[in-house]
Amino acid sequence: MHNVTSVELTRDCEAVQIPAGTAVILPAGTPVDITQTLGGTYTIHAQGGLYRVATRDADALGIQASSESPKTATAEGPVDEKLVWETLRTCYDPEIPVNIVDLGLVYDMHIEPTPSGNSLISVKMTLTAPGCGMGGVIAGDAQQKILTLPGVEEAVVEIVWDPPWHQSMITEQGRKILGLE
Repeated sequence: MHNVTSVELTRDCEAVQIPAGTAVILPAGTPVDITQTLGGTYTIHAQGGLYRVATRDADALGIQASSESPKTATAEGPVDEKLVWETLRTCYDPEIPVNIVDLGLVYDMHIEPTPSGNSLISVKMTLTAPGCGMGGVIAGDAQQKILTLPGVEEAVVEIVWDPPWHQSMITEQGRKILGLE
């Protein structure tokens, strides 16, 4: 998690500039330092800045992609609330090695039945800073992971600013990871 690995990109690679949230293409041969490998995405330092690389582009880093999503035993029945929370715990801010739940960014999660018998999952979350351009990326990551769960028909992840996030919202587990205890 805190080990830095230096590699060269093996091919052109899509990335998202942190914290702006701007999509870029980093060219093959670019030297990069992999600084975080959590939640199936990668944070890299390249060309004087930080970037997030998606799982689908792990091969450009010389990494065989893997998923940290929780596995399910069955694809039938109601959505398990515990499984939704476990799935949200596989989503990370690319600059902080703590998942969005333990970081205190998820304010609310609701499961509602749909007419088809499946479920709509609604999540309200915030960010550590209102100006962060990565909000859509982090929320999109959470939404996509929730949509992979059995019985989920729709997932809506909304970014809210009230109440404003504060360090006191970090869970005990998150505080331990960050060395705040």
